[in-house]
Amino acid sequence: MDNQNLKAFITVAEQSSFSEAANLLYITQSAISKRIAQLEQQIGKRLFDRIARQVSLTEAGNELLPRARRILQEYENALQAINDLSGEASGTLRLAISHHLGLHRLPPILKQFAQQYPNVILDIEFMDSEKAYEQVLHGESEVAMITLALESHHNINSKMIWNDPLRFICAQDHPLAELKKPALKDLAEYPIILPGLNTYTGRIIQNLFQKEGIPLKAPMSTNYLETISTMVEIGLGWSVLPETLVRGLHVMPFKENRIERELGYIHHTKRSLSNAALAFLVLMDGGSAR
Repeated sequence: MDNQNLKAFITVAEQSSFSEAANLLYITQSAISKRIAQLEQQIGKRLFDRIARQVSLTEAGNELLPRARRILQEYENALQAINDLSGEASGTLRLAISHHLGLHRLPPILKQFAQQYPNVILDIEFMDSEKAYEQVLHGESEVAMITLALESHHNINSKMIWNDPLRFICAQDHPLAELKKPALKDLAEYPIILPGLNTYTGRIIQNLFQKEGIPLKAPMSTNYLETISTMVEIGLGWSVLPETLVRGLHVMPFKENRIERELGYIHHTKRSLSNAALAFLVLMDGGSAR
């Protein structure tokens, strides 16, 4: 099977859209349709149902999807293994990086890596930590730098690099800023702006209040921490954010309810890391590559 056709099939399946898949692959929608048609002709089965502008996998498509992912992964592994025979870090290194780490932690490391390994092409996607985790789990990215998951998975190796303390914050003129010793129940009287309810950070905050049996008032949510910081600054609510984002905001003194998240990297346990990935992880660990 042609790997470009398989890539098109996987992308359409993941996006449930021919147009979105075309945008991601930087080709036209007609080219995507042609590749899918060629694959369907080769297999002899329809792979997608298109009903009222909705795209969904057929039974044959569902059977093919995990196998197509494995075929592409083996193909990329073979190319990387050939590149690695030289013992040098070269080829393409596919990284998935959370937005927050990409802005606040990784720029110096990425700059050092690019300077030290000019023969490596960095293919970086910035996304939510949860999506980056899935990218590694499905073999679509070799390494991810993320907020580490709250639960472990037998196919994921993870290593914490940074502890990231979280601070309870509000605007300088918010009523909560007047309290010298606020309690969690005091915060629950005012609206909160949460990281997305499906994010690791959002779950850390929710777990804290649920453990105490305290309901949160009118939560708003967004996955972008920088947006939360701005919304808090203009007084729409309070929140819990990393120390790097509390500039200009009032930090509420919570000594008894300290919470933090763990930041680091993950990779798949069953995937042999390329020389480029190994060199990158050495930098992440704070050492120097061989």
